[in-house]
Amino acid sequence: MKIITVASGKGGVGKTTLSANLSVALRRQGHKVLSVDLDPQNGLGLHFGLSTEHINGISRATLSSADWRDAIWQSEEGDMVLPYGLINDSDKAIFEMKLADDPDYLLTQLELLDLPEDSYVFLDTPPGASIYQQQAFSACHVVVLTLLADAASFGTANKYIKKIKMECYGRKNFMGHMNIVNQVDRNRQLNSDMTDLMRETLNVEYFNVIHQDQSIAEAVACGQAVLDYDAECIGTRDINNAVVNLKELMANGRV
Repeated sequence: MKIITVASGKGGVGKTTLSANLSVALRRQGHKVLSVDLDPQNGLGLHFGLSTEHINGISRATLSSADWRDAIWQSEEGDMVLPYGLINDSDKAIFEMKLADDPDYLLTQLELLDLPEDSYVFLDTPPGASIYQQQAFSACHVVVLTLLADAASFGTANKYIKKIKMECYGRKNFMGHMNIVNQVDRNRQLNSDMTDLMRETLNVEYFNVIHQDQSIAEAVACGQAVLDYDAECIGTRDINNAVVNLKELMANGRV
């Protein structure tokens, strides 16, 4: 299986929406895809139509020593999701202590799922540094760094890329990382200029843009990925282009 961490240095960049849409794009190409929610906000499942009242997930499974396979939820379209789950603060602290005590816990649990060799696993992580991100960086083959075309993202991007290189590139099975600038509006001059500046200065071969598209927001409101909501919109085109680059990165190795 190929494990992909979707990460961000700050919140509000549309990371979870991006993670869900990349997963659906690969599923629509016929691949087996599992989306894992490592964010205590437990919002990834909403993009697949999962009810907010659904309480099961990796946190509750871990605390009860249950098999993670029993916590996998599948949509009518065939999307597989492992939610974070709904737990209280004290149980969350116990779960995080479990992760801190075993740096390879996530990878071990994913391997126990016995997914087909050609499967893809997407890990949606909380913004910024966390024990969840540490686990994801230890397990993944690729990191997708999600940014906005603004000064805050630009100011922290190089620092975060250095963090990825420091924590991931030492592993022989790590293939590399790509940058995706989200919610780009070419009609706003500063936004457009910042996108071009990031492309020119961040020194990464795989760089994609997801344009601001009302269809993406509408799809989220409907509990869908944009690819299922509107197959012809610019958001769908951008997601498909990002998947092309993602698969190329994995085929060519680290960059």
